[in-house]
Amino acid sequence: MHDRSIVHMDLDTFFVSVERLDNSKLIGRPVLIGGKSNRGVVASCSYEARTFGIHSAMPMRMARQLCPEAIVLRGDMERYSYFSNMVTDIIKEDVPIYEKTSIDEFFIDLSGMERFFGSYLFASDLRKKIEKESGLNISFGHSINKTVSKIATGEAKPAGQKKIIAGDEKPFLAPLSVRKIPMVGNVMFQNLRRLGIDKIQTLQQMPIEMLEHALGKNGGKLWKKANGIDNSPVVQYTERKSISSDKTFEIDTSDIAKLRASLISMTERLAFKLRKEHKLCSVVTVKIRYSDFNTFTQQIKIPYTSADHILIDKVKSLFNKLYSRRVMLRLVGVRLSGLVSGGYQINLFDDTEEMIKLYQAMDNMNKRYGNGTVRRAIGLGQKYREFNSFMPEN
Repeated sequence: MHDRSIVHMDLDTFFVSVERLDNSKLIGRPVLIGGKSNRGVVASCSYEARTFGIHSAMPMRMARQLCPEAIVLRGDMERYSYFSNMVTDIIKEDVPIYEKTSIDEFFIDLSGMERFFGSYLFASDLRKKIEKESGLNISFGHSINKTVSKIATGEAKPAGQKKIIAGDEKPFLAPLSVRKIPMVGNVMFQNLRRLGIDKIQTLQQMPIEMLEHALGKNGGKLWKKANGIDNSPVVQYTERKSISSDKTFEIDTSDIAKLRASLISMTERLAFKLRKEHKLCSVVTVKIRYSDFNTFTQQIKIPYTSADHILIDKVKSLFNKLYSRRVMLRLVGVRLSGLVSGGYQINLFDDTEEMIKLYQAMDNMNKRYGNGTVRRAIGLGQKYREFNSFMPEN
């Protein structure tokens, strides 16, 4: 696989950089973007703010304590999406295969281009073009696979580029912290530290069987990444515009509780799918179809989100406006559109610590045991009411 040529590109402090394009007074200042209340969290922060120990997902009150002089901005997702699309279009014009993994991050497969252009030189020219046309700084890493290239990008930041020559993957990774490996989150990092593992070199020297025994199937994946082994392909990017769900009833119904429960259940599942795919939506549409097959829809534009509680409220409101005839329905449906990639969960700039923890717990359960394992009781509708009817009274 040494003939592969994979580039990872990542826009530097993307949200902050866009804000600085609009307001040059922010340059060189510690900037925090996220929920402005003390219960909010940091969605993004400038390098100046990071020197105070601030990082993404940190509670805003803690960030303000660490850096009282920081400038706090709520953020503008539509503006960020505009620049993300601009950079995507530049990349799309010049490369054969690219994968957009978040609003500010890309993998590019330049395999086979080495003999014609020189892949690293090509990537360097592309980086210059992006910076010139967008006004944003972008860094990249280049190697034979996605894992090593992504880690190289992190080492090249800010506003830099780094090439790892084929065969040098293990020496490059060895001295780095295990936190640098993409699959290592807070929980796995703490588990590794309890095992006395801080550096990637330690993982490289361990038998794969030992890691698999300690961490299960993730142990094998971790060992491969630590040793610079990753054969995963760059998957050609296609922008999904919407996701939707319909329910056709076996027997037409006008039971309001049943109709609302169906809509809520669908909305929950769609919202989970958004979060799983690291997406946010900006348009909610509700559809109803009467027994006579007449079909009606109503939609509303909302701030970007993937939060159940926000989307359910909008769906219920749209349904109340739409269902006016109070006669039998054969179908109800929900569509979430205006999607953007984000890599950020829930509602970017209105999150609270409590809400984030709640959604993370729900999503972890649903990922582990299947979508719909953890749901709101109201979304269970008739089944929930039937269950309650058999419960003894206190």
